[in-house]
Amino acid sequence: MFSIFNRAASAQMKAFSRKASTQAGSASNISNKGAAIAASISGLSAALYSYQFGVFDEAFASGLEEGLHAPHFPWSHNGYLDSFDHNSIRRGYQVYREVCSSCHSLDRIAWRNLVAVSHTSDEARAMAEEVEYTDGPNDQGESFQRPGKLADYMPAPYPNEEASRAANGGALPPDLSLMVKARHGGADYIMALLTGYQDPPAGISVAEGMNFNPYFPGGQIAMGRVLFDGLVEYDDGTPATTTQMAKDVSTFLSWASEPEHDDRKKMGMQAVIVLSAMTAISLYVKRLKWSPIKTRKLVYNPPK
Repeated sequence: MFSIFNRAASAQMKAFSRKASTQAGSASNISNKGAAIAASISGLSAALYSYQFGVFDEAFASGLEEGLHAPHFPWSHNGYLDSFDHNSIRRGYQVYREVCSSCHSLDRIAWRNLVAVSHTSDEARAMAEEVEYTDGPNDQGESFQRPGKLADYMPAPYPNEEASRAANGGALPPDLSLMVKARHGGADYIMALLTGYQDPPAGISVAEGMNFNPYFPGGQIAMGRVLFDGLVEYDDGTPATTTQMAKDVSTFLSWASEPEHDDRKKMGMQAVIVLSAMTAISLYVKRLKWSPIKTRKLVYNPPK
């Protein structure tokens, strides 16, 4: 903040110096000294005024209204021919299950969606059977509890919105199924948000129960930091650092928002190959059929 006023003071001092240079001799030196003193006093006064009344604090706070733009990360699936890192999807699901699922739902993902993507059929079926689902009615017209199956969707942490708000101090944890599609920046935003928690800078006050994160619109978010080094233990032995877990769960949520990603790119490549071949064949047939017509000559023999 004070550097801004130092530059302003320097500019004022230069202006005073140019004016004073038109005078001669000792009067010029006296004017230069007076200009320097006046510029220093004005700059100091402006700095004290802004500190007292929070002028620049308000300007900085207004810049946080939309949140900082997330940096771009080199995701392995961003290329035209690149697929998801399926090992990362598996690790990301583990982070979601052990950390995120206590507050956030994943309503659009069924257990069967994990099969041949991050887990085998037996693994997905075993995880589904750990959850009790309400089904029915039975022959007596009553509902009953049964183990989950592959066709079931992943359970929500709370039975309804009111219970979710009551357990989170009035805040509603959003569903994560389409979160990557719903936020500007996509996976970059999720990654930056999870790793962007920090202490608020000087002059910025954070409401009680809120946490400072410059990537969240407004700079204040109800969700606290949830990822810490060593929080989970990966099955494949990958070190569970904060950035690694944030990267893996961001990759998992990218897949959750677009499970057809790999198949779409595969079909796109097949379509390009087929259409290219058909285009080449069409051009050949066109030249074959039209070549004798375009190269023929018409000869007129007038009657004698």
